[in-house]
Amino acid sequence: MNFDYPPGATPLDPDEVEGLLLPHITSRGELDRWEQDNIMEAESRAFRRKPKNLLSVDFACQLHKQMFGNVWQWAGKFRTSDKNIGVAYWSIAQKLINMLDDVKIWIKQSVYPPDEIAARFHHRLVSIHLFANGNGRHARLMADLLLVHVLKRPRFTWGSENLVQADECRKQYISALQAADRHDYEPLLRFVRA
Repeated sequence: MNFDYPPGATPLDPDEVEGLLLPHITSRGELDRWEQDNIMEAESRAFRRKPKNLLSVDFACQLHKQMFGNVWQWAGKFRTSDKNIGVAYWSIAQKLINMLDDVKIWIKQSVYPPDEIAARFHHRLVSIHLFANGNGRHARLMADLLLVHVLKRPRFTWGSENLVQADECRKQYISALQAADRHDYEPLLRFVRA
């Protein structure tokens, strides 16, 4: 299979590639289509009713498995190697627990407006980088679920385009995440409602 990664994407290790459940896939386009079909099913289920314990490690892993479980054997399991982005793989669980606790406090204490809570939540999920692949898509869906089910706000538009494709919208998204890495959340807040 030809893995042609768009800028900012996390390359898979050979052992992660071995976890592909669909051996007939031969191109990145086919992989994206299969993943997107799986993601749409997961979204449909997740928005039907409020998930229990949305801000929990179990839910984060369960959602990733629902999003990618028909495509990847390792779906829903924390990555076991370091990547070009993210915390050390051995610290993922604790970093996630700490972040989820922070978000609960942000909500309870109204530390930030709802959109900023969800944008910061998204950014922190991406920066921890829980899984071998699919982190951006997982973090976007987690943020949208937080908005709809907990913060009672509409979903983000995420630039109103497909962020998997290497185009100008994806460049803006990556640039906004990089600004958030420097504690400047304004570009991300503009992007999520663009």
